[in-house]
Amino acid sequence: MAGSRGQVLLAAAARGAMCGLAGVAVMTAGEKVEQFLTKRPNSYIPARTLLTLLGQRPDDAQKPLVWNHVMHWGTGALLGSVRGIWAVTGIRGPLANTKHTVVRLAFDQTLENATGAGAPPTSWPGKEQVVDVTHKAVYSLATGLAADRWIRPVLESRRGTTSH
Repeated sequence: MAGSRGQVLLAAAARGAMCGLAGVAVMTAGEKVEQFLTKRPNSYIPARTLLTLLGQRPDDAQKPLVWNHVMHWGTGALLGSVRGIWAVTGIRGPLANTKHTVVRLAFDQTLENATGAGAPPTSWPGKEQVVDVTHKAVYSLATGLAADRWIRPVLESRRGTTSH
């Protein structure tokens, strides 16, 4: 990746978005296997969150599948772009993947709770919390592995490695 810092960051964000889409694909495959085994139904909270953000008032009976996919894949690409920027600036590896999982969980919960489409995870059954964290960790791991492999850390800085 050659060019100005801004161009390199933009290219890394674009590549990261593609890595995020790959991460969503891996997460979705895992979700479908888990749902087959546990008989857990699809959640439409992502769709209801997006529709609320767009000014609509979806009720809990609605199952807007297309909007669910738009939110699911769109969030994956958006947060994949963050992971791409991390990779190019040297924020990489298992610790970055763990932190990215927290970012993914926080992003989802912030939007779901701010819109009123979802409830705080602390109110969920423990099993549901484990399922959510596991699937988001799979997303972040797959996204991170792809980003760290495809995006070199050409903007890694050594400035600020001490507190003064």
